[in-house]
Amino acid sequence: MRILGLSAFYHDSAAALVVDGRVVAAAQEERFTRKKHDSGFPAQAIAYCLAEGGLTLDDIDHVAFYDKPFLKFERLLETYVAFAPRGFRSFRMAMPVWLREKLFQKDLIGRELKDIAANGFDPSGKLLFSEHHLSHAASAFYPSPFDEAAVLTMDGVGEWATTSVAHGRGNRLEVLKEIHFPHSLGLLYSAFTYYTGFKVNSGEYKLMGLAPYGEPRYVQRILDHLIDVKPDGSFRLDQRYFDYCTGLTMTNDRFARLFGQPARRPEDLLTPFHMDVAASIQAVTEEVVLRLARSLRRELGLPHLCLAGGVALNCVANGKLVEEGIFERVWIQPASGDAGGALGAALAAHYLDREQPRRVPNGLDAMDGAYLGPTYGTAEVERRLTAAGARFEVLDDEALLDATAEALADGRAVGWMQGRMEFGPRALGNRSILADPRSPAMQRTLNLRVKYRESFRPFAPSVLREDVVDWFALNTDSPYMLLTAGVRPDRRREMTADERSLFGIDKLNVPRSEIPAVTHVDYSARVQTVHRETNPRYHALLSRFKQRTGCPVLVNTSFNVRGEPIVCTPEDAFRCFMGTEIEVLVVGNCLLRKEAQDPGLAGDYKDAFELD
Repeated sequence: MRILGLSAFYHDSAAALVVDGRVVAAAQEERFTRKKHDSGFPAQAIAYCLAEGGLTLDDIDHVAFYDKPFLKFERLLETYVAFAPRGFRSFRMAMPVWLREKLFQKDLIGRELKDIAANGFDPSGKLLFSEHHLSHAASAFYPSPFDEAAVLTMDGVGEWATTSVAHGRGNRLEVLKEIHFPHSLGLLYSAFTYYTGFKVNSGEYKLMGLAPYGEPRYVQRILDHLIDVKPDGSFRLDQRYFDYCTGLTMTNDRFARLFGQPARRPEDLLTPFHMDVAASIQAVTEEVVLRLARSLRRELGLPHLCLAGGVALNCVANGKLVEEGIFERVWIQPASGDAGGALGAALAAHYLDREQPRRVPNGLDAMDGAYLGPTYGTAEVERRLTAAGARFEVLDDEALLDATAEALADGRAVGWMQGRMEFGPRALGNRSILADPRSPAMQRTLNLRVKYRESFRPFAPSVLREDVVDWFALNTDSPYMLLTAGVRPDRRREMTADERSLFGIDKLNVPRSEIPAVTHVDYSARVQTVHRETNPRYHALLSRFKQRTGCPVLVNTSFNVRGEPIVCTPEDAFRCFMGTEIEVLVVGNCLLRKEAQDPGLAGDYKDAFELD
C-alpha cells in the first residue's frame, strides 16, 4: 500500500510517502525552491519522495490531500455573511482566487500530478481528501509509541476546527469534539505576534523567545477582555478586538486602545512594553493548554497524550505540560504545522480509509528521528562542492570527529551537514550550525554575525540522552527540540545584585550558567536529546566534544540565515558558509575551513546575502 500525502496552497507545502504504514520520506517544498514557507504545489518534494521510494506516480495507490477545500470555502462564505457588511474589501480580494483556483483543487492537483508524471498518468480514483484536524491528529497518533492515546490538536484554523480532541486506539482514530472558528488559540497567539511587530505564521517563535524578557503584567486584561477560558480549557474570543474575520490585519483599533499603544511596526524598537505583552500572552497560552490537558485526562482516563497543530510547536507550553505530569507520557509530532499535514493525510488514508492494521513502533517512535529528507553520498558531495569552487579535505570518520570537536572547543562556529535532512521546522543535527555552549559571547555572536537575526533570540542545546539529567531538569526523551526545561540549579551561576536589577534586553549580556549560550534569561533551555539509535554520527560528535571538554552539550541552531529555508544540498550549505561568518563547514566527510576558500567567492556570497 503506497500512499503519497500532500499539503499545499496555504503555507509550508510538503509531501510525504508512506509504504505499508512506514514513513519512507517527507520534505517541505521550501527546501528545494529556497522560498521560505513556500505555499505552492510541492512538485519538487513529490519528486524527491518518489525517488527515495524508487517509485513513479503510477506505482502510487492513493494521493491524499490534507484538508477539504469545499468545507474551507463554506467557512469563508459563512464568515463573510455573518459579519456583513464589514469585510467586503477582504471578501472581494479573496473570491477571485477561490473561484479561479482554490475551490477546484481536485482538478488543480490532478493537473499538477499529470505535469509531474508526463506519461499519461491518470489521477482519477486515486485522490483522497482528509479533514485538516484529522490529518494533524493522524500525524501525531500513528507514529507515536502508544497503542492508545488522547490526541489534542491546536492551530489557527483548518476548515472549521481550531482545537480538537481525538481518541486513538490501534488503527482507529475518532475526533470527539472541536472548538470552531473564529475562536482560536493559534489565531489569538498570531494576533499578538502581529501586534508586537512580527510576521504572522513565522514570527510566533520570536514572540515566544521574547516572553522571558518581560513580566506577564497583562494576563488579567487578556482574560477579562479577549478570551473567556472555562475550567475545562474551552474558550471563546471577543471578536470586537480582532480583524482576522473581516479585515486584512489581525487586530484593530479597539485592541490597540485596550493596551494603550498601536501595533508595533517591524522596524520599531522593541520596548519593555512589548516584552511584557509577549510574556502575558505566553502565560495565557500555557494556562489554556494545561486546562485542556487536565480535562482530557479526567474525561478519557488515558495515560498518554499526543500533540499536533501549530500551537504544539510552543515548546515552553509543552515543557510546562510535561513538568506538571498530567499524563504519564506525551509525544509531539515534530512537524506539527501544516507541513506535517501531508504525512497525517497519508497515514489517515492508510489506516482509516484503507483500514490497514497498525503495529505500535518499537523504540522512540516511527519518525526515524525526523530524518526523512534527501541525503548525499561522499562522491556526490565531492563533485558538487568542487563544482561550486569549494576547497576542502576529505577525512576518515575518526579524523573528522576529532577536527570538528577541536574547532568547536576553540570557539568556532561549525556548519554541520550530514545524512538525511530533517522534516519539520527544527534542525536536529543533520542540517545544523553548531557551537560551544560554554562561551558567554556565543549567543550574541551567532545571532548577529552568523544568523543575521534579532539578538534576543535564544539558542537550543543538543545533549547526549544519557547525560540530560546532569544538566537539565528533564528526565525524558526530547529528540525533536519540543520541550523547554530549566538548567539544573547546580549548573547555574549566582548573579550579582546589579545583574538582577537589569531588565529587558540588558538581561541578555549576563552569563547565567556553565552553558550560557543556551541558557535563556529565565534559566530555561529548549532541549534536544541526542540518541545513538537515530543519529549515531551526531551522537559520536557530542561524545567526542565531551571527551575533549567535559561538556556533553552543543549549541544547535538551524543551518540557515534569517529569511532563508534550512539548507538542503551541499551547494546550499556552501553558499550559507561563504555568505556568513561560519568558520568551518563539514559536509559528509568533507571539511572546509573559511581561511582556505577563494576570497573572491566569499565576497560574492556575502553580497548576495546582504541583498536578500
